[in-house]
Amino acid sequence: MSQRHFIIYDLEATCWRSRAPKRVEVIEIGAVKVNESLDIIDEFCAFVKPTLHPQISKFCTQLTSITQSDVDHAPFFDEAIEAFEDWIDPKASRAVLMSWGEFDKRQLLSDSDLHEIELPWLRYHACLQHHYSKWKGSKNQIGLKSAMELEGLSYSGTQHRAIEDARNMARLFQVIAKPMELVNPE
Repeated sequence: MSQRHFIIYDLEATCWRSRAPKRVEVIEIGAVKVNESLDIIDEFCAFVKPTLHPQISKFCTQLTSITQSDVDHAPFFDEAIEAFEDWIDPKASRAVLMSWGEFDKRQLLSDSDLHEIELPWLRYHACLQHHYSKWKGSKNQIGLKSAMELEGLSYSGTQHRAIEDARNMARLFQVIAKPMELVNPE
């Protein structure tokens, strides 16, 4: 099992405009699989039906473009995360998960706790935003769109859609992985 895959992923979750604390849940998982040669080899996208607050707020739809009909017939988290794990295929290759920010890992842990599921493959996780910001010598965390612009890339697609954010992160990763020494140079 010498092959390593980078799973560049993003999540969208339920959200509301109000400050009333509600437990948020994943409503979309988007991911791109990148190999050691920095080739994009596959992608994964799934909507997830929330259980605690099954109604998607107008605010959430405005922010993410995810509608009620997108999640109404979607699998619940336990099924969606099982499909995601099958796609990652941690038994076949070493998988390193990467997200832009800590929210995504925390949200996976929160939802796995809610649904009483273990996610052992989540141990191999890196916050690409943290590493990138540190590499750039920034005291503040650099946003994805800003990071892309710094590297001469432009964001394409709809922001706050998990699959679009993951695709853009993967494009950025292809540019920064070697200079940041995240992969071995040939």
